[in-house]
Amino acid sequence: MVITQELHRGRLIDHIHLVVANLDASRRFYEAILEVLGIPVGGGAPDYFWADELFVSTVKSPVAPGQLTGRHHLAFQAKDRAMVERFYKVGLGQGGKDNGGPGERPYHPGYYAAFLLDPDGNNIEAVYHGSADRSPPSVKITF
Repeated sequence: MVITQELHRGRLIDHIHLVVANLDASRRFYEAILEVLGIPVGGGAPDYFWADELFVSTVKSPVAPGQLTGRHHLAFQAKDRAMVERFYKVGLGQGGKDNGGPGERPYHPGYYAAFLLDPDGNNIEAVYHGSADRSPPSVKITF
């Protein structure tokens, strides 16, 4: 009997809230990388913005827990290697700091990723897992 490993992504997290020190710097960085990844910014106000499952606010926002969230690692799915490379280049141009340029990683065959530190030091990754069948892309909420 041959046993293979099967991985599924995109079904665990409903949303993530980052509380940042400089919302303008974070907005520039995230708007740029999310555009590359094909994820539109959904909305915002002077003290927050959001895109899909990502919510980013200032520490003084009424929706914030009252303190910076600290360092996190967020990995966004990319559609191909070229998208990973564009994410890296655009992110560097918008204040991101190199934390591992585009390339294959040893996590599983075909894992191609790049890593940037956002303006608050969060480790932000774009990853392409290789050619794969995808499950439904989102949960649709109508109200």
